[in-house]
Amino acid sequence: MARPAPTPARSRRRRRIAVAGAALCAGLFVLLAVLVTARHGAPYPLDSAAHRWSVRHRPAVAVAFARAVTSTGSGPFPYVCAVAAGVIAGRGTRERLWGAAAALLFLGFAQAVRFGVLHLIGRPRPPLADWATVAHDHSFPSGHTTASALAAGLLAWALVRRAGPAAAAIPCVILAGWAVAVGLTRIYLGVHWPTDVLAGWLYALTWFAVGYAVFPYVLRMFTDTD
Repeated sequence: MARPAPTPARSRRRRRIAVAGAALCAGLFVLLAVLVTARHGAPYPLDSAAHRWSVRHRPAVAVAFARAVTSTGSGPFPYVCAVAAGVIAGRGTRERLWGAAAALLFLGFAQAVRFGVLHLIGRPRPPLADWATVAHDHSFPSGHTTASALAAGLLAWALVRRAGPAAAAIPCVILAGWAVAVGLTRIYLGVHWPTDVLAGWLYALTWFAVGYAVFPYVLRMFTDTD
């Protein structure tokens, strides 16, 4: 059963908080990008320490599990999650269709911008000999981390919108755990530095906060709400 719609004043307050959160996360992302660029992509001590630990602690079972988890952060799965989020969030057939399209475009556009940032910074990945999975392109920010965090955020938002915070609490915790796990596997498998993953989370949070603020307006532009 859908929860009652929030009052206009409460909705405006939430959107202001979302905009402030987007500005904070974007500022932290830019700061991290500047710090990485200042070292020409060279890893920081924390990066090197986490990478060394990962390389030294790789039993076969753990690597297989990490590969399975990390695979959910790429390919069609995050985009399927985005479409599902739009369908869940919508009220009525028309709104669900536009919601699914908007969520899919949102994720695709965020990833396209990330791809531009990836090549602009051009950070090298950790040494190839340390990789325990296949990887492509540059390292900062992590694409798997970004895609999974955005997909998890979209699904969490849709569930909260439809069922309310209390009913959606456990699924939201599971979704957050999945997004965190995907990011950590990128470090564990040796294909990203921890600062790449942190950047992916900050980048995703920036876009999610912006999306939270503007998505209701997008729905109202193209749908007749119930």
